[in-house]
Amino acid sequence: MRDTKESRLLLVLLVAIAFALITVDIRGGRNSPVDGARHAAAAVFGPVENGLSSAVDPVGDAVSAVRDSGSRHDRLAALEKENAALKAKLGSDDRNRSRLKQLDKLLRIAGEGQYGIKGAQVIAIGSAQGFSWTITIDAGANDGIQRDMTVLNGDGLVGRVTTVGPSTSTVLLANDPDFTVGTRMEGSDELGFASGQGDRPLRVELLNGKAEVKKGDRLVTFGSQADKPFVPGVPVGVVSRVDPSGGGLTRTLYVTPYVGFTKLDIVGVVVQAPKKDPRDTVLPARPKPVPTPTVTVTVTPSADAPATEEQQ
Repeated sequence: MRDTKESRLLLVLLVAIAFALITVDIRGGRNSPVDGARHAAAAVFGPVENGLSSAVDPVGDAVSAVRDSGSRHDRLAALEKENAALKAKLGSDDRNRSRLKQLDKLLRIAGEGQYGIKGAQVIAIGSAQGFSWTITIDAGANDGIQRDMTVLNGDGLVGRVTTVGPSTSTVLLANDPDFTVGTRMEGSDELGFASGQGDRPLRVELLNGKAEVKKGDRLVTFGSQADKPFVPGVPVGVVSRVDPSGGGLTRTLYVTPYVGFTKLDIVGVVVQAPKKDPRDTVLPARPKPVPTPTVTVTVTPSADAPATEEQQ
């Protein structure tokens, strides 16, 4: 619309009419004469207003989300960092508790057998060549380690030292096929030789083919001359199977070792042999048998039960 004298007069007239209607509406209160017109306008323009509101509200929410996304992202990142730190701490605590338990068991077995040991940690498994069952420990010549020393942990015989460097050593594990150790049966003192079979039980050949052996019998190391490579009395394992005696000169046993060779961590190298053979004293205590509960059932005659001849 062009700015003319008529248009300006029309604008003034409309403003005057608007003020007049406002005055009448205010004075009329609830009985205002324009109330009907207001409801009619609401009926016409209300749906349009609601549609515009529903269309505009998501946009407003999106704008607010974009505005707040920076702080939310920072908070989320902080929470993720806290969770990672807690998980790391929990894992570290679990590992420390496990190592402390291993160390306690190692000190116990060293004390009972009177072995002078040098503690070490497994830092590598396997070997550079071949398929031998070996581990590398973080103790070497600088720590007094020598070739052909016995290696044990809190459960029993781990192996023997084969190669020594300044700060590390290689240990051949007792389950390696090239590993052989002299053994002695608990109680009967029957002697034999145990050989590794990888992930299968140790194979033991008893020198006495008529020896009385049963499942559950236990073995320890017999010891070597000058205590190298093996000191006496180290727990080896438990008999899991006995081959039938065929009248031969020897008898074959299969022994489950005490040591879990796939989960080694803390070990001890025997740097000083015991002055006296500990024999069976280092073996763990046998588990106590669990008593079988006895259930006594008492039958109470029912009042409705027929009487016997004696009762009649």
